[in-house]
Amino acid sequence: MDSVDLGIIRELQGDGRLSNQDLADRVRLSPSPCLRRVRRLEQAGLIRGYTAMVDQVAFGLPITVFVRIRLDRHTAEAVNVFEEHVGLIEHIQDCYLMAGSSDYLLRVVIESLEAYEVLVRTRIHAIPGISSIESSFAFGSVKQSRTYPRPTPPRDRR
Repeated sequence: MDSVDLGIIRELQGDGRLSNQDLADRVRLSPSPCLRRVRRLEQAGLIRGYTAMVDQVAFGLPITVFVRIRLDRHTAEAVNVFEEHVGLIEHIQDCYLMAGSSDYLLRVVIESLEAYEVLVRTRIHAIPGISSIESSFAFGSVKQSRTYPRPTPPRDRR
């Protein structure tokens, strides 16, 4: 990946609906080489798809909950069962495997506190192998970025 590829990715993260002509203009390429680079980035899996950014509150899911999960066992089977169940719960937007006091950190978006209670009681508690669940409710969002920063180049270690 060179600086042109990084520029293409950055521009598409900002607006995935850019025409190839507009994208080419922004990264200072002609349209044909620009399109070839985009296709190559897609085939390599760097660009995995295009999506619309939807306002969470306007969509009807105003509450964000960060949920820390601790498992009672760390066997391959227990981990697989947990991860399979989490993958089926659409209110769970993100699930991170963690180091530290929690095994997983979930980001849940939901319509109400009552709905969150139902989700925990009927879906999350039903997952075998959980030893603890700790929820933190976000009051608001200070920053949400969908654009990755440019990777820092490695330092010369002579």
